[in-house]
Amino acid sequence: MEADSKPKKSGARLCCVCNQNRAALKRPKTLEQICRECFYAVFEEEIHQVILENQLFKPGERIAIGASGGKDSTVLAYVLSELNRRHNYGLDLFLLSVDEGITGYRDDSLETVKRNELQYGLPLKIVSYKDLYGWTMDEIVKMIGLKNNCTFCGVFRRQALDRGAALLKVDKVATGHNADDIAETVLLNILRGDIARLSRCTSIITGEDGPIPRCKPFKYTYEKEIVMYAYFKKLDYFSTECIYSPNAYRGFAREFIKDLERIRPRAILDIIKSGEDFRISTTTKMPEQGTCERCGYISSQVTDAFTLPDTL
Repeated sequence: MEADSKPKKSGARLCCVCNQNRAALKRPKTLEQICRECFYAVFEEEIHQVILENQLFKPGERIAIGASGGKDSTVLAYVLSELNRRHNYGLDLFLLSVDEGITGYRDDSLETVKRNELQYGLPLKIVSYKDLYGWTMDEIVKMIGLKNNCTFCGVFRRQALDRGAALLKVDKVATGHNADDIAETVLLNILRGDIARLSRCTSIITGEDGPIPRCKPFKYTYEKEIVMYAYFKKLDYFSTECIYSPNAYRGFAREFIKDLERIRPRAILDIIKSGEDFRISTTTKMPEQGTCERCGYISSQVTDAFTLPDTL
């Protein structure tokens, strides 16, 4: 009787997709118990469907993948290479990296990108702040201090990507922005009251009216799932955070999003959906986009507010 009263050990949970293999993880997006092979399959298929439904690419296009060496861009390079081969997209893929000149961070991450170049067989182009602008991010921070340095870097990085893409003569730039990033941006623009950016921050393709559009194949892909995919696939990526980013304003939005996700996993997708459904009244006066007289790049002012003096 004593032996019968002991609780029996329950068997291992089976994958809810194939119902054959043992479940290896719980998907953060859906909370489904799933095996590794099925996780790879659904992860890649979801990205494939996003590419098809949004017509992100056309056969024969040259696509630059913004490669930082981090988890997002490394997984993007790997998955796009696989999908391009598997589904015959007919794309010419390239890796495009920006060297901001941050000692102990970017120099190390670029070594990862160089290994990815060999691992995935994708040509690599590196453009640097020093070559493009005459100074590095380390020199900028030394001059302006740690306040607002991420704002400076963001402006310069976007321009550097455009210039690198022009050198590669590509048709589009694919970036590793994931669902968490986009949800954070929606929240940031609400907190800042930035209606202009709020109206376009959820677009999966941006810059269509410019020379080189950008697209986000990971728009609906959770950051945690990207990390899991990279971990299980044993992909080679750089995981150290930028030494100048701990005090960034975006960090507060990121922590809030993580708290929401713990309570309700679909919160990230809900925030993105809210941003997509956002509509601006026709009577609202929007800021006009101009061109900097000094460098010729996009600016809201006659001279770019982020152009540093020549004496740096």
